[in-house]
Amino acid sequence: MSMPGVASLAGIATRMVLRRDDWDDAGEQEENTNCVKAIPGPNGHVPIDACNSYYNFDPRFEPAVAVAILFGIFTLIHLVLGIAYRKKFSWVLIMGATWETVSFAIHALGSKDQQNIAYASSAQILFLLAPLWINAFVYMTFTRAAWYYHYPPEAQRRLLGVPITAITKIFVWADVLAFIIQGVGGSMASPGSGGDIVQKGLKVYLVGMGIQQFFIVVFLMFMIHFHLRQRKGYGYVDKGSDWRPLIYALYATLACITIRIIYRIAEFAGGITPSNPIPFHEEYSYALDVFPMMLALLILAIWHPGRFLKGRDSEIPKKMSRKQRKAERKSRDLP
Repeated sequence: MSMPGVASLAGIATRMVLRRDDWDDAGEQEENTNCVKAIPGPNGHVPIDACNSYYNFDPRFEPAVAVAILFGIFTLIHLVLGIAYRKKFSWVLIMGATWETVSFAIHALGSKDQQNIAYASSAQILFLLAPLWINAFVYMTFTRAAWYYHYPPEAQRRLLGVPITAITKIFVWADVLAFIIQGVGGSMASPGSGGDIVQKGLKVYLVGMGIQQFFIVVFLMFMIHFHLRQRKGYGYVDKGSDWRPLIYALYATLACITIRIIYRIAEFAGGITPSNPIPFHEEYSYALDVFPMMLALLILAIWHPGRFLKGRDSEIPKKMSRKQRKAERKSRDLP
């Protein structure tokens, strides 16, 4: 998605955002009325337009506990797999699963104490940012697969003219950039923030989502290029494992992440108003954010990189030897 498109969506969201802060104290804008502090009901719930409302819906305890348990199971599974296959970079995926687990554990607590702004804010921020860890893991896995299965000598291992050793750095740093922007936006738009701050936060968060999806699309170009080369017989055939299942698993994981991004953009682009049902029904986030991320973790557990990438050559060397650098410079001069 282009940056102008993201800016347009952000503009729509910020024009329609529901404001709960007591912003009309001076009475300058007579067409608007102050919000009021409602008396909390069971579990601290108040109407969504009250000043002391920190949720757009009445969060339910049971689904939050169930989801926290399931994400906790996935966290444990990936911890075991990472150790068993000796894949140190699995810590990135484990971190994403852990953030999801903690997010819903806090969300469960918040459902029983809805006037606790710390619960509402921390659960939301962790929930919004956790998928970026999974995204980074896909980047790291693919570049290792491309290195492992690529046919030319180390100094000539390139995709679309870019050294494979550089692809990880480019896209992981892009993911870090999206992480920072979304983190800032999510913090600004967290429960309890004033209306103006929420508007700016939504705009920043949408830009971060757009950046994430833009780099996913660019990354897919490298994956498809690798895929087509492998089909033409450029890859090794004596690795002891087929590259296809792992690559298809990564495609599927990126599809899950993209579904989640589209949902989040639609959630905010429609405006946080009663005319847009998405932000006010918890079921949407379970179906279009939680489920895709669980599916991604399941896919990466079944087709774990450790099953396919084995041995010393499955890790990209941090530094190339002088001989390798000389060979790489020579390969650049070849017609």
